[in-house]
Amino acid sequence: MKTTLNDQYPNETFAIEKLREHMKRYWIMAETGSPQFVMANNPLSFASGVICVIGLVIYINLLSSIFMTPILLRYQSDYKWSVIAIVTTQSIGVMVGVIAPIFRCSTVLSFKSFSRWNRNHLDVFKVETYWIKELCEWKESHITFLSNGRRSRRLMRILKNLVLIPSIGFQKTVVVSCKIIGLIPVLVLLIFMCCSYYFMSLKEMIFSPPSSSSDDIGEFEELSNYVLFLEDNMELSERTFKRISNSINHLIEKAEKEQDNNLVKFLEKSIGRFEGVEKFDIYEVQPLLSIKLPNSWSLPIVTLTCIAIALPNIGKDATNRLIKCVGEGLFYTRVVEENLNNGCKYVNIQKATMTLWDEVEDNHKWLGKTLEKNAYKGKTSREILEWFAHKAEEIVIEVSKSTNGEEPVEYLPRKLIVANSMYRIAHSIMLTYQSNILGITEEQLFALLSHMIADILVACFTNIPQVITMKCHESAIEKREASVEAAAKLLGRTTKIIKRLEMHQLPNIDHEKIAYIDEWRFHLQCIP
Repeated sequence: MKTTLNDQYPNETFAIEKLREHMKRYWIMAETGSPQFVMANNPLSFASGVICVIGLVIYINLLSSIFMTPILLRYQSDYKWSVIAIVTTQSIGVMVGVIAPIFRCSTVLSFKSFSRWNRNHLDVFKVETYWIKELCEWKESHITFLSNGRRSRRLMRILKNLVLIPSIGFQKTVVVSCKIIGLIPVLVLLIFMCCSYYFMSLKEMIFSPPSSSSDDIGEFEELSNYVLFLEDNMELSERTFKRISNSINHLIEKAEKEQDNNLVKFLEKSIGRFEGVEKFDIYEVQPLLSIKLPNSWSLPIVTLTCIAIALPNIGKDATNRLIKCVGEGLFYTRVVEENLNNGCKYVNIQKATMTLWDEVEDNHKWLGKTLEKNAYKGKTSREILEWFAHKAEEIVIEVSKSTNGEEPVEYLPRKLIVANSMYRIAHSIMLTYQSNILGITEEQLFALLSHMIADILVACFTNIPQVITMKCHESAIEKREASVEAAAKLLGRTTKIIKRLEMHQLPNIDHEKIAYIDEWRFHLQCIP
């Protein structure tokens, strides 16, 4: 049975718009749950901004009174003309000190929605438990370091209470005081909003009322369910929702401009049957090792690329395009592997693959063997495959002697992993296409290898939506915002790829198995 990308997981949605909506919800949670946002919204930060504004007004008033005095009287101080330098230095210090608190205060005012305010919002004498929770836990905690002395324990409890009870009271006083101070700009803003409301109502009576989009209202109400706040009675303004929503849209749109059209065009070589995934490594190939090495997504791609670029009669432009497309594709296969294939045995294979790709890209070599076309001139397609298979076999046998074939995969030499992959892939191609491998031209072999690479890339990329969703679900607060931002960039850079994948018919593989290429291979080879 075949399914599309959207049907593969019936409980999840992978269309571009659905992914955008999913990401927007988690971006709202990441933004409103970040420590910076929470700190900016607490009464202490709000009160500090108000106090700074009041202090700034007083300072400006004193400064103006100094400059309004006659010049002769202004410099009667013993400091003479240095008064100018002193006042200038003080002014700079005051401005620098009040900028951050004032901006933080104005930011909080822009965050909050005052459309549904009631008496609960004016209950400044209510102190939430999280303000004194730590102090109360210390007060109720048991003293363990004086377990033998009864009198000493009693004395320590009395001293502890003498310190903590006033501290709790002082903490409550500070919080209530900050809330009272914070009411000053809020009341001023409420008066301004009332006046603005009546003015807008009058304007609507005279002119035609502005049309409001029901979709925008519905989106605003739906996203408001994902806001994280310490206080239940707080609400975000619609302006803040739009700012947060626009920021994630901007990230995605910026990343969309970085998409590689060459890679998308290269993926068109995959016609949807995933023969490359099925036939790059077949069970008929006799193993050289006593242990079975798992396949990763990236290593077969790099191995097939090595064979393709070594074909002597293929134009340089074609091989350069292939290397460029594979390089771009490996960026996304690494993302999939790092998130879904992160077991110890896969990590060693991934490191071996990246080392090999650096050698291919920089030196045009495979394990020290040149891939320059001149070295393979005069050889047929089969002879080139046989040469790679023979050299790989020699390396596997040589390296395996030092390991005795008993080391676990995560500790195997990377040279052994790379050579074993080439041995199996070269033999798999010769066995699968043995009926016409003798007569196959280099152009046909290059096209076959390109199709196989494209099939593996497409199969791997079906996991990108799952990776995007996983990045949105980051639980660590300090990493959540960066993780969602990385997911947004990944979505933007793979938008065209995901749209193309939605047209493919996928094999009906279990959700937990689709992240592994060996599961794909096993499933496809079992289909009659």
